[in-house]
Amino acid sequence: MSKYQEKAGHEVDLDKITLTDVIDLGFLQQFQDDFAKGVGVASVTVDADGKPVTNPSSYTRFCMDFVHSTDCGDKRCAESHHKGGDEAARTGKPVVYECHAGVIDFAAPIMLEGRHIGTILGGQVLAEEPIEDKYRKVAKEIGVAEEGFIEAVKDVRILSRERIEAAANVLFIVANNMSREAYQKMKLQTASETLSDGIGQISATMQELAASASTVSHTQTNLNNEIKNVNTVTGKIDEVMDFIKDIADETRLLGLNAAIEAARAGEAGLGFGVVAQEIRKLSDDSKQTVGRIKELTTIIKESVEKTVVMGNATTETIEQQAAAIEEVTASVEEINSLTDELTVLSTEK
Repeated sequence: MSKYQEKAGHEVDLDKITLTDVIDLGFLQQFQDDFAKGVGVASVTVDADGKPVTNPSSYTRFCMDFVHSTDCGDKRCAESHHKGGDEAARTGKPVVYECHAGVIDFAAPIMLEGRHIGTILGGQVLAEEPIEDKYRKVAKEIGVAEEGFIEAVKDVRILSRERIEAAANVLFIVANNMSREAYQKMKLQTASETLSDGIGQISATMQELAASASTVSHTQTNLNNEIKNVNTVTGKIDEVMDFIKDIADETRLLGLNAAIEAARAGEAGLGFGVVAQEIRKLSDDSKQTVGRIKELTTIIKESVEKTVVMGNATTETIEQQAAAIEEVTASVEEINSLTDELTVLSTEK
């Protein structure tokens, strides 16, 4: 995860973004150098803490050889730039001002959604012909040779106030557009990463659901086969029950005949008569048992039929679910493809 992304996710944390995260320093340096030469203004870009991130472009001899040559002049220059940069950051727009040494400077803030991340400092020009007395006084204050200081200030380029403001605005617009575009790409990249993670999770879930649906479908098929077997078995039970009923009827008839024969035999057939009676009783009990078993098999058949209906409905639902999962998976793959395109767009320069 990048330093400017929140730990809780892929969302960009604006507070952690620095100027170097959103500005191509190589391009900015080249543009700054070319602009300084073409327009005739010096410039340098600093971060939010005032630390330079580019090399100075077209700095004048007046500033480099004289103003910055003493501790006093260098300190005053830093204070002047700091004051101008703070004002630009506060207003969110370029500020043109006269520095302590008497040249015109500007500060063009680089803003990102209202947050100040850097400043382009520039200028080192004059808006009118220099007045010698004014610069002799500055030379004494910062401790440099007056004559050399006067000669150097005469070499400083003179531009109208309008051109100086226009130069500041151009640098302001270009730098801010660069940072804004880079920031949007950054957000696009993190959004595509979030989307990709979400799609990956959905895809994995769909695969699990598809596998689960396949397992349930297979299990339901096996269950339906077993239900068919139960139907077959109950049918055979009915056949056996009918056979037992027939045997019971025949046994009862046999018992009845035996009782008749025992009666004819008189006293000698008394024992056989008891056996005949037990046979008839056993036949009646068998018929009653067959009746109860038939009732139970009927209940089993009804339950099995209900189970078959429910199983068929479950199978149909599973098939519909599987079809829906296939459609969702196809959509996920399409979205995943779009996510890849977003990632490519976010990393293009």
